[in-house]
Amino acid sequence: MEVSVLTAAIAAAALVVRVAVLEWRTPGSGRREWGFARDGKALGAGAVAALLLAAGGWPVAGDAAVVWALLTGVLVAYVAHRRPPRDQGGPGE
Repeated sequence: MEVSVLTAAIAAAALVVRVAVLEWRTPGSGRREWGFARDGKALGAGAVAALLLAAGGWPVAGDAAVVWALLTGVLVAYVAHRRPPRDQGGPGE
């Protein structure tokens, strides 16, 4: 296994352990942390990011680019899900 792939696997495992510790401390927090998996817009943003990174990195890094692109896609989906709601503004604004 390539060192780069192993590093990505360790980063993914650290994220899973982080959620497990949060769930242990505050029951129900794991559902909130993994809520991006049910958010279509967040998943779409993560999928686009992963696809673009994998397509651009494949010629250079091969399989390692796909692993890192998947991890990046998950992180993008997580951040996109946690975005603050847009201010719609009221009448007269």
